[in-house]
Amino acid sequence: MATTRDVLAMLGELVTLTALAEESKQSFKVRAYENAGLGLESDGRDITELSMTELTKIKGVGKATASKVREFVETGKVAKLVDLRQQFPPAVVELSRIPGMGPKTLAVVRSHLGVENVDQLKAAIEAEQLRRLPGLGATSEAKIAKAIDRLGMSGKDRRTPIADALPLAERLVSDLQALPAVVDAQCCGSLRRMSETIGDIDITVSSESPVEVMNHVVSHDEVSELVVNGDTKTSFLTAGGLQVDVRVVTPDQFGAATLYFTGSKQHNIALRQRAMDRNMLLNEYGLIDTSNEHLAPADRPIIASRTESEIYDALGLEYVPAPMREATGEVEAAGGEGLPELVERSHIKGDLHYHTDRSGDGRSSVADMVKVAADQGYDYLAITDHGVDLAINGSTAEEMLEHRELISQIQDGYPDMTILWGCELNIGAKGGLDYDDDFRALFDYTVASVHSHFDQSPKEQTKRLVAAIADPTVNSIGHLTGRYIGRRPGIEIEVDIVLEALAHFDVALEINGALQRLDAASDVVRKAVDRGIKMVINTDSHHTSELGRMEYGVLTAQRGWTPKELVINTWDRDRFLKWTRHRRT
Repeated sequence: MATTRDVLAMLGELVTLTALAEESKQSFKVRAYENAGLGLESDGRDITELSMTELTKIKGVGKATASKVREFVETGKVAKLVDLRQQFPPAVVELSRIPGMGPKTLAVVRSHLGVENVDQLKAAIEAEQLRRLPGLGATSEAKIAKAIDRLGMSGKDRRTPIADALPLAERLVSDLQALPAVVDAQCCGSLRRMSETIGDIDITVSSESPVEVMNHVVSHDEVSELVVNGDTKTSFLTAGGLQVDVRVVTPDQFGAATLYFTGSKQHNIALRQRAMDRNMLLNEYGLIDTSNEHLAPADRPIIASRTESEIYDALGLEYVPAPMREATGEVEAAGGEGLPELVERSHIKGDLHYHTDRSGDGRSSVADMVKVAADQGYDYLAITDHGVDLAINGSTAEEMLEHRELISQIQDGYPDMTILWGCELNIGAKGGLDYDDDFRALFDYTVASVHSHFDQSPKEQTKRLVAAIADPTVNSIGHLTGRYIGRRPGIEIEVDIVLEALAHFDVALEINGALQRLDAASDVVRKAVDRGIKMVINTDSHHTSELGRMEYGVLTAQRGWTPKELVINTWDRDRFLKWTRHRRT
């Protein structure tokens, strides 16, 4: 049975494929599906239980979209979507994610050259065929070639961006957990470790009725093609070409199986070696006592298997959070001086990169965005709408002052939460920022980010970032490289120099929780932590539905070994506000 999350995913796929069919991301149909998705997500009710009449009363939902929602709920599919999937198979959709391969360009390349996948596109580039097509040229051809290389789309082992894989995995796990026969279900593999790209989705299920679970899996709406159909394991391909492996184990084996299939491989090797050193054997079935060599393997007692925590404890280790399991010293730390007191979602006291409809790309009002932040229990909130220099989305100084008055009025209704009038400043090609110095100094809080000039050299990019960091009106640097994982490479920078500047000027480095960004990346976060640089975890929300990004930001912070103490939005209100003001004075 379809859920609200399934319906929203269906509409998201319609947005993607309709943009390709219409050869425009801004066509009426595309915008209609986008607006409908936002309206349905904000409504809060179970979409699957709403009638046509009820659906069309929701803001942004027209009759055509409502009928598709009902068709999906009642039949498990949408005829229009089935047709679009045939026109645009997964390999073609993958092409559309390459910078420079927008819907119109993709249509031209397909019709003139017959290109249907990345390998064919690379061959066409090597033969210098793209430069001869209408609207393209040698420069465009070179940029597309560079993007393919920087996105890691070369070779046979293609990876799926986490923004595409994780929402699907979360829906599948949620569906499985709702089954009466299921005790628990857990996403495993590199996805659970918050890797930026993944090969496939691994899910482990705890149940005494594996056949019942497998029957549910094979009949799921997401199944496009079965690869393996067994009593305890099913593998299938989704319509997008992503493989999903679902395994069922008994409840007493769930912890061991989850630990094993989460990995990483090197982390598991370190655990197995530690077990062997203590006359134990660790595998996907449990931690087994091997001290009595006269016992047959089947008779050896199982020390721990039901939960991961029990296994780590039996090995004399602190529990290692999944994002840290990359064999970068976590096992040694867990068995020695101890892991850092990692930041957790419950520690977060505010969101400091937050948009409203004052930004051209914001989709919820100030009042609505403040309300959902208050509902999160935040002590403080920085509304950081775009500055004037960002084309289309920015606001003039006069508009920003009017915005401040509106925020001040709304503040009166939230005495327990401090609302800061802020701005997301645009970092120019040379490091310049929006507005003049005196006006910027009026803001309560600012985040400065790169939104353009992605083709500059690493040296030039580093200079512009350092110039922004040195400005006394800047509190933090947002989405460090400006990347979109699997879709747009970020700027190339000299990381060590940028980190030195952040430390010297006491500017915070953002971990952006949007799945398509997760920027700064966890490896950069680890380097920043080693230098004692302050961090800030934000959602970069543009709509009331996006506050859940905070969890992803926290998990990325954990992957980078970030302690609570370094994260400025875990601080109490007085300490945080004092820090925001110190540079300006």
